[in-house]
Amino acid sequence: MEPGDALRHWGIDGELRVAEDGLINRTWLVADPQRPDRPVAVLQWVNPIFPLEVDLDIQAVSDHLLRQGMVSPRLWPLPGGSPSLPDDSGHWRLMDYIPGRTLHRLRTAGQAAAAGALLGRFHAAMADWDRPFARPPRRIHDTGARMADLDRAMRDTPAHPLLAEARPVGDAILDAWRRWDGDLDLPERACHGDPKISNLRFAADRDEGICLLDLDTVGPQRLADELGDAWRSWCNPAGEDDLEAVRFDLELFESSAAAWRRHAPAISPAEADSLVPGIERICLELAARFCADSLQSPTRFREDRKRFPVEGSHNLHRARVQLSLARQARHARAACAAILATGRPR
Repeated sequence: MEPGDALRHWGIDGELRVAEDGLINRTWLVADPQRPDRPVAVLQWVNPIFPLEVDLDIQAVSDHLLRQGMVSPRLWPLPGGSPSLPDDSGHWRLMDYIPGRTLHRLRTAGQAAAAGALLGRFHAAMADWDRPFARPPRRIHDTGARMADLDRAMRDTPAHPLLAEARPVGDAILDAWRRWDGDLDLPERACHGDPKISNLRFAADRDEGICLLDLDTVGPQRLADELGDAWRSWCNPAGEDDLEAVRFDLELFESSAAAWRRHAPAISPAEADSLVPGIERICLELAARFCADSLQSPTRFREDRKRFPVEGSHNLHRARVQLSLARQARHARAACAAILATGRPR
């Protein structure tokens, strides 16, 4: 189904403009044809890895956040009341457009503080969530399972043209995971599930977080999973594709961590101790996912064929970036722990 055909199921004949795609779903901005510069809604094709039930959870979570005084994009129901339009593969949904700006990397301490404050407010607002989710739990941060996936991918693809390049990367990831030390026996909370910086919406004219986007991944999770994923995204100002410039920025960590602590709910000592090791773990986990995907055809994560013409090579590059970031996060452990404990690096 084409996006224009999908949109007409909502009784709308709007102007469609491709938004910057994520790695899995596809997104279009919808505007009145008379005012194409002013979007009013967002149309998404949702990858089939997300079942229809995810939209029921998005509706419920958005309603909960709105009752808590937060901003959250709401889904637009079809004429029959359903929030989802099934397709032969995946499904479509329409939701509010939230004015503001999307950042793809943090540049300043002010931006980092705004990100930390927004995620802290989200966690505080979800602290009293007491209903089951419609979608079965998606254990994406089962790091041991992701490592097993990587090991299996390398064993099962002996003829893959990228295996000679991918194997040393994969072996380094698995070795780093064997040396990782941290607590995984921790309680779960209602978390966003994918708080990378491009899933946070900021005010257009100031460093202020407005809302979190892409609520597909909301569900039960350890805080160490959530914040490890946030900080591995937020604290690398080079972005996820620059292997030469990748770095873990302590100033961005300090600003975002302090703001998150001011706004987040109370957490247990065990949860607090798990946050810093979680950064390295999530970097390794994502590196494993990218490396394993580089050996699949077709790849699950969308790749830039202009920069990386060979299938899988972009994901292998991403794996190298995340492995480098994991090593830097490990090196920064003591400084990060001191910041969380005292507000100052040691």
